[in-house]
Amino acid sequence: MAQDVKSTNAEPAPAAHREAPLARIQAVPWLIVIALIAAVAWLSWRAFFYREEGDPVGSAMLAFEKQNTLNVFSSRFEVVAESEDRRGLLGVDLLKSRQAAIIPATVEYRVDLSNMGRDRFRWDAASEELTVILPPLQISRPNLDEAQQKTFTEGTYVSREASSDLARNNSLQAERKAAEFAKNPQVLALARDAARQAVRQNLAIPLQIAGYGRADVVVRFDGEPAPT
Repeated sequence: MAQDVKSTNAEPAPAAHREAPLARIQAVPWLIVIALIAAVAWLSWRAFFYREEGDPVGSAMLAFEKQNTLNVFSSRFEVVAESEDRRGLLGVDLLKSRQAAIIPATVEYRVDLSNMGRDRFRWDAASEELTVILPPLQISRPNLDEAQQKTFTEGTYVSREASSDLARNNSLQAERKAAEFAKNPQVLALARDAARQAVRQNLAIPLQIAGYGRADVVVRFDGEPAPT
């Protein structure tokens, strides 16, 4: 008796199709690592090697435009003034008084930046050196601290009018002496040094943004010779 033999052809599992998604899944972490390494390398190059060069003179001028006047130095000192008052009748001095005063005074030194044109900036690209030529210092009117003054008065009798005249004369004299002292060469030298330092500090960040963080800034005033 013949038996029918049925052959069953079992289809193999699609292994190739299963391996492809698995390979893609395993490759994702490596792609992320590679992307992170590339990002870190680009950021490092941008921070330490890349330099987007700008206009150093334009950056310096823009920094000065934001502040028309730069206060660079303040000097406080004491001024001695002395006045005499005579009062009498028919040309005869009947009352004579004298007053000496020690008055604190303050003088400020400023640099006018409002008219700083491009002609006052010189850029040497080879040495990365920026030269800034400043106008003369401006000296403020002396500020007398008369509330802190010390006075010494001589006289048998000092009337109210005489006392007022003595105080007014001493104030005028003290202001004049303070203005003269403010022009002392030694004080002016200190003020100019302070101005140079202030300008360098004000230009540090703009130059760094322009790509010249290591540039040297040479500051001098009108009439000063260029450094050799």
